Amino acid sequence: MSGIASVQEVAAAAQRGETVIDVRTSPEYAGGHITRSAFMPLATVPLRLSELDRHAPVYVVCESGARAFQACQFLDQHGYQAINVHGGMTAWRAQGLPVEAGMLDRVGS
Repeated sequence: MSGIASVQEVAAAAQRGETVIDVRTSPEYAGGHITRSAFMPLATVPLRLSELDRHAPVYVVCESGARAFQACQFLDQHGYQAINVHGGMTAWRAQGLPVEAGMLDRVGS
């Protein structure tokens, strides 16, 4: 079953270099995302499993949580430790956490 993390927990995880994937569209991602998060649109998640570590948490963010929930369900079914970012980027921005603009398309980049 997917876990849920607060944006503050995810901010700390991102600082530690843990994997955060953003499953939004390219315009959404380019407009502002969590620093070091990887752009992995929802439809591409099944095609990019090899980029993720099955033995480490994978934090999944979208705008409000619905797409991240879908991605987490899929990842869970395939043996990954998926964690939904509660409230998504809407909550992230509401807490005044930093966002970075532009594109980054590979996990670990």
